[in-house]
Amino acid sequence: MIHIEGLYKRFGGYEVLKGVNLHVRRGKTRVILGISGSGKTVLMKHMIGLLKPDRGAVKVDGEDICKLDDKGMLQVRRKFGMVFQQAALFDSMTVGDNVAFPLREHTKLSPEEVARKVAEKLDVVGLNGAEAKFPSELSGGMRKRVGLARALVLEPTCVLYDEPTTGLDPITTENVDQMILEASAKLKVTSVVISHDIGSAMHVADDIAVIHQGVIVEDCPADALRQSRHPFVQKFLATWFGKQ
Repeated sequence: MIHIEGLYKRFGGYEVLKGVNLHVRRGKTRVILGISGSGKTVLMKHMIGLLKPDRGAVKVDGEDICKLDDKGMLQVRRKFGMVFQQAALFDSMTVGDNVAFPLREHTKLSPEEVARKVAEKLDVVGLNGAEAKFPSELSGGMRKRVGLARALVLEPTCVLYDEPTTGLDPITTENVDQMILEASAKLKVTSVVISHDIGSAMHVADDIAVIHQGVIVEDCPADALRQSRHPFVQKFLATWFGKQ
């Protein structure tokens, strides 16, 4: 679904991306794994056109989005849903209103149709009947699920997850991982996960790319990552596997 070719991006005197090549297979879960400051979030922002590269191409369904105008980019962004690191829910709104927000902003659906779609997406993420609750009444994992329901409500073909397990305890992390797997299985969406959590990455990914200092240093199926011979990847993995 997404094909990135020779991507370069510099901010001032600092080169963040240094010729990144990456593909995301349709219907699969691609994890982009790396430490803080490695360039993974900048890379994800290029996928939805929030940033334009200095050089290179970002193709979504075969179309180079770097060449699109604002109207063209709006159409491309409708293909994507976004689950933010801290869920980014509106605390003053109910769960139902949070999930309904994109529908009210971007469609002309009737209130009855909005309610139907909200209930449908909450059911997908295992929160059937939670419309009247407020975010403050939910656990961290449940807030993530509401964030996913909101990301899914416009029926995107790809969902982006920005550090979905950061700051979560092990049990909640397991629940969030399961949420990602279930969304992929039930809805057949393509998923891109930005993470530094090796355990979570190994659990949810079909494919893993490791980014280090603006370069993809490993790109392989998840079950082959342990066999990487790159020195940084070996060191990075050792910090996690050493605890097992």
